Amino acid sequence: MARKKPAVDFEQSLGALQTLVERLESGDLSLEESLSAFEQGVALTRECQQALTQAEQKVSQLLEQDGQLTTAPFAEDAQ
Repeated sequence: MARKKPAVDFEQSLGALQTLVERLESGDLSLEESLSAFEQGVALTRECQQALTQAEQKVSQLLEQDGQLTTAPFAEDAQ
């Protein structure tokens, strides 16, 4: 079965949000441009939050066994 690509690409949304923040912090935008960038930032933040919530739900489903939610430590990458 082929995997569906998520409706929101988290990394792209996060990168776009970072770019917007940098533009806003530069102070070079007019009030109207700042408001537009802020509005886009809010939308991107919501998209990112939705993607994270979906990932969290998927992890919970994967950890659920026999109707019981089992917890497991998150293995951090060795540095």
